[in-house]
Amino acid sequence: MIVITNPVAKPKEIETIHALFENGLELLHIRKPDFSETEIKTFVSKIKTTFRHRLILHSHHHLAQEFGINRIHFTEKNRVATSEEYLKKWKEKKFSLSTSIHQMSDFEELSSVFDYAFFGPVFESISKPNYISNLDFKKELEQRKNNKTALIALGGITSENIKTALAFGFDDVALLGSIWNNNHSIENF
Repeated sequence: MIVITNPVAKPKEIETIHALFENGLELLHIRKPDFSETEIKTFVSKIKTTFRHRLILHSHHHLAQEFGINRIHFTEKNRVATSEEYLKKWKEKKFSLSTSIHQMSDFEELSSVFDYAFFGPVFESISKPNYISNLDFKKELEQRKNNKTALIALGGITSENIKTALAFGFDDVALLGSIWNNNHSIENF
C-alpha cells in the first residue's frame, strides 16, 4: 500500500507521516506541486532520516540524493516531455521510477524503466469531489499485456473497495483522500 501526501500542508502532517511509517507504511509519495524547492527541502528535512529511503519525490528530483532518496515520480506530463535517455540515466544511478497514466493504452506503451504506474481514478475521488472516470477498469485490466510494470489503483480507495480494486487486476493501491481528508488517518490506514 502506498500513501500520497496531500497537495497542500495539513495540520500535524509530519507527525502523521511518522505514525504511518511506524504502523507499516512502505512508501510515501511527496506530492506538493506548488511547493518551491526551499519548501520541499524544509518538508523532507522534517521527516526522520530512518524513513527517507521510503520517500518518492514528485518534484525537485535533483534533491533526491541530498536526502538519501532513491525514488522519483514523473507526472504524465513530465514523462511525455522526458527523453528515454534521461530516464535511463536515473535508472543507471539505481533509482526507482514511477509515473501516472490515465489510459490503458499509455500503460501498455510505458518504457520498461518504470517500476510502477498509478492509474485512476478507479472510484470517485475523495480528495477531488466529482472527479470520476468513465472507464470500466475491470474490462480495461482484462486487456493488460504489460507485466513488467506494476499497476497501482488510485482514486477513491477505501477499506470497503480495496479488494474490488485488486480483483480488477491492480497490483497494489495508493491512498490520498482516505488518509488526509478526515481525522482518522492512522485508523483508516
